[in-house]
Amino acid sequence: MQKSTVKCRIGPSILNADLSQLHAESRRLLDNGADYLHLDVMDGHFVPNLTFGHPLVKCLRKNIPNAFFETHMMVQDPQKWIEPMADAGVSQYTFHIEPVIKEVLPICRKVREAGMKVGLALKPGTGIEAVRQYIDHADMILIMTVEPGFGGQTFMADMMPKVQWLRHNYPLLDIEVDGGVGLNTITACAEAGANMIVGGTAIIGACDQRSVIASLRETVESSIHKCNV
Repeated sequence: MQKSTVKCRIGPSILNADLSQLHAESRRLLDNGADYLHLDVMDGHFVPNLTFGHPLVKCLRKNIPNAFFETHMMVQDPQKWIEPMADAGVSQYTFHIEPVIKEVLPICRKVREAGMKVGLALKPGTGIEAVRQYIDHADMILIMTVEPGFGGQTFMADMMPKVQWLRHNYPLLDIEVDGGVGLNTITACAEAGANMIVGGTAIIGACDQRSVIASLRETVESSIHKCNV
């Protein structure tokens, strides 16, 4: 494996935050050491749940002008929301390949043309072979470690071989894990090679968010360091 220069980044999911206090809660997460905010967008079609759309993201961006926003688009028609999310100030547009498997490349192109980074997301039931031909067109691959749609689910350790394969074959790729990731499961994620960590309940519900974020970071950075030795 060539030397890796990937960086650990912790991105709390605001799915479990108090949406009526979203600006204050988001600001607190960033002040407590979060590197970015992971914004879960659900349409009630691709997943059986609804969250929020670009108007809320735009409002949040006005109050938090400089943070890195990643929208995780759990939607049936990701191409439909590229321009609105770019206009709302999104930094990275991560969409699921499953509903648009024959249109992944044109969507990647449109996301880049709109000025955003490209993330490609895989549900637990989607094998790594489904995304292999698109990896070079993405900035990040998201491996879901729960079924998308709801927070608070149990971490699926059997998703780690996907992460391992990506890290082995793409040493410099940003690899994100999302779902059930917390202090009890971070070691498995870090050792598999994930460097972008989405924490939901484990961070949002913590009495000491700063301590949890620091602990997650320490575990991931330790694994990155071992790869570099």
